[in-house]
Amino acid sequence: MSKLMSTVKVGPLEFSHRVVLAPLTRMRAEAGAIPGPLMAEYYAQRSSQGGFLIGEAAFAAANGNGYLGAPGLFEDSQIAGWKLVTDAVHAKGGKIFLQLYHAGRQSNLDVQPNGSIPVGPSAIPHDGHAYTTAGWVANTPNRELTIAEIQGLVENFRAAAKRGIAAGFDGVELHGANGYLVDQFLQDSSNKRTDIYGGPIENRSRFLLELTNALISVWGSDKVGVRIGPSGSFGGMSDSNPEALFTYVAQQLNKLNLAYLHLIEPRVLGFVDDETKVQNPVAAQLIRKYYNGTIIAAGGFDGASAEAIIQAGDADLVAFGRHFIANPDLPERIRNNWPMNDYLRDHFFGGTEVGYTDYPFYKAEALAS
Repeated sequence: MSKLMSTVKVGPLEFSHRVVLAPLTRMRAEAGAIPGPLMAEYYAQRSSQGGFLIGEAAFAAANGNGYLGAPGLFEDSQIAGWKLVTDAVHAKGGKIFLQLYHAGRQSNLDVQPNGSIPVGPSAIPHDGHAYTTAGWVANTPNRELTIAEIQGLVENFRAAAKRGIAAGFDGVELHGANGYLVDQFLQDSSNKRTDIYGGPIENRSRFLLELTNALISVWGSDKVGVRIGPSGSFGGMSDSNPEALFTYVAQQLNKLNLAYLHLIEPRVLGFVDDETKVQNPVAAQLIRKYYNGTIIAAGGFDGASAEAIIQAGDADLVAFGRHFIANPDLPERIRNNWPMNDYLRDHFFGGTEVGYTDYPFYKAEALAS
């Protein structure tokens, strides 16, 4: 019997299967970083009775954006747009968590308020790119955040979490991976601070833990998840001792009775599958030794490999990205071993309904043939 397709509890919520829509930046928000009807349709298509979705990263502070077309939740004006999304998901019987993030140094002044300089834990330039009105362009060298600004960002996340309740979400996830601001604080390649937010692992983990506790103060611990990428190199990331860093993070999060810990497996570096380039990978198999709660694994899975990691006990649910983009009915395709649509990589980021809401459902495809 398939364990992937069996019921599971995540905090107080129960789901009819363990196939999760991964948080996927699609850059289809309307002016003002507000979700519109097209985004609502996209999420509705991927909803099912008893299914679990994690929304794409919403920037929690005005200076947190790195991509033109990304949605935000740093102003009350954005609540109604997200309510379109959550209502559409709930109408199909699904549940959806809000994901909050801050791009940090992965940004360009063109997507910053008033053309301001992007921020990060330390003023360390890197070779990443932001998406702007001019397309993909090099990131603007960032400046270092002050302690007062860091504490202000914690309050920004707390306020965004409150807006998430007003928008009808079922829980909230902190994005601590993919080389964005939280990850930049964690890893010593990007964090050279000498104050309470830099140096030892305990200090570099402080920002993540403060943000997590801020979200807990709004939602309660059992409706808060945290996403980390222990072996991710996207955004110029690396750490001198990732195993020590991320096992410490897992141990600290283990104390908080979270809804789940969301782990990006090391086979995915940025947007590309390549397990061969990972040095000393830190994956769910290791983190499971330090984290006793629910684990969601993500990163290049298909139905067979998802079943395997759940059967092994290293993860409880599996989040799918590209396959869920191309197959709005992915859980049923996996359950019935139906063939998959091919994904259109050129339409992943930004654009129209093409490569977004126009992928066929299997049954509709079969009826048309």
